[in-house]
Amino acid sequence: MSTEDQTMKRIGEAMALQHAGDPGGARRRFSEIWEEIAVDGDPFHRCVLAHHMADLQPDPRDELAWDLRALEAAASVSDDRAKQHDSSLAIRGFYPSLHLNLAADFHKLADTTQARAHLAKAREHFDALNDDDYGRGIRSAVQRLADQLGQEHPTPSPTAGEANQSA
Repeated sequence: MSTEDQTMKRIGEAMALQHAGDPGGARRRFSEIWEEIAVDGDPFHRCVLAHHMADLQPDPRDELAWDLRALEAAASVSDDRAKQHDSSLAIRGFYPSLHLNLAADFHKLADTTQARAHLAKAREHFDALNDDDYGRGIRSAVQRLADQLGQEHPTPSPTAGEANQSA
């Protein structure tokens, strides 16, 4: 008999506040939990919390920081650990969404090059998505952002800009 994961229960309660239209309450609850789990806590908890906390950030730089925390934590999560929460989960299935969020963050920050790079990484993991509403939603969101980015010029790197000036 397995015991209920109290931290995931609390993260779920904070997510419910977020979905009920109480971003401030959700942000406070996530912050309290983050203080408890911190940087050395269960990477699954950190990944899920940071992934949702990012969506509550009014500043795109803060959103990016939380999304980077989620990606970093995901690298330490095993499939066995993810399956402890839900037997259908595989950590590889998290990556399309994690990279999509990072691509959107970089797009908001006008870094088209990084946005495109993260969209490519999201696509690399499409095979981990099921053909269900979630998988189709992620694929569709990646395509919408790619279409937006296709209409923009990449942000030149400093070396490229210098090379163009000296040519």
